[in-house]
Parts: sequence; structure tokens; C-alpha cells
Amino acid sequence: MEDMFIVETSARHIHLSDKDLATLFGEGHQLTNKKDLSQPGQFACVERVKVIGPKGELNMSVLGPTRKETQVEISLTDARSIGVQALIRESGDIEGTAGCKLVGPAGEVEIPCGVIAAKRHIHLTPEDAEKFGVKDKEIVKVEINTDGRSLIFGDVVCRVSASYATAMHIDTDESNAAACGREVYGKIVK
Repeated sequence: MEDMFIVETSARHIHLSDKDLATLFGEGHQLTNKKDLSQPGQFACVERVKVIGPKGELNMSVLGPTRKETQVEISLTDARSIGVQALIRESGDIEGTAGCKLVGPAGEVEIPCGVIAAKRHIHLTPEDAEKFGVKDKEIVKVEINTDGRSLIFGDVVCRVSASYATAMHIDTDESNAAACGREVYGKIVK
């Protein structure tokens, strides 16, 4: 297991800017931590938002803390179900992406862009990046062995920072394709 790391399924979620948080939940509202996530300082919130596209809507969890810009992360299946084209992008790279309508208990906002399908990635500490022989922004392949659906994911971006905990993130479509359970591990293959 020394050359392996946890692979986590990142379900649909939304990151809100301070401005959009105030519009959706009321001026002065603070996000309520429901559960800490594996990445230090990140948490799932009690708050939820309706994400509305031309063909449907999703009731989505908000993740904290707030960010500079609002971003909606959904699977490609989710995108089709609400009629939005989600481009595959790294978190924060939202220029030129689709927008949607967000509805909260205190108001609504139309975001002009920000809907993405997150590019699969591995958060790595500098020590683990060195151990695995990879650098920040390097693209690798990751092998996942599951019962009956083992596969190798290509196009996995390595993200290295001292503020990360080592873990790979895939979306629900990718997780289902590999029949990932609650505890799945991957390893970089070159």
C-alpha cells in the first residue's frame, strides 16, 4: 500500500462567493459546517441550493469556505439531466463555461459561467509527490482495482501543495464506472 492513495468520490456540489452567499441566504449569513472533508479547511455545509438549467434542477450541497467566484461542480450525467453543457475543467477554471440559475431561501442569482465537470485530479503533499515521482500540474494515469470493474484513469492532473492531504478525486460517473465502494485505492502507472 506504500505506493497507493485513497480515491474519493466527489459528489455534485457548489462553492459560493461571499456575494452570492448573501444573495441566496441573506446578508451576513455564515456557512454552517455539517462535516469536515478530507482536504484541510474544507467542509460540507448544512446549506443547500437549487441549481436550475433549461431542462431541470438539482438540489445541491454547498461546500465551504466561500470562494472568490461561485462554481457548480456536477457530473456529465447531471449536466445532461438539467440541460447544461459542463466543460471538463480544473477547479477555479470557469472562464467560458456554462451558467445557470441558483435559488436559495432568501433569493436567486443567475451566474453567467461556473458550471463544470471537475477534471479528475490527485491532491498531493510535496512529500508524497516526491515519493510518487510526480510534479505539480503533471498529467498521469491511475490504476484502480475493484471487483469486476478495474480500470486505468487517464488524464489525471497532479496538484501539489503543502496545504493538501493526499487523495484522488473523481466524480460520481467515474466512480460508478469503476464500481468504487467506500474505500478504494489507486496507484500511479506510467
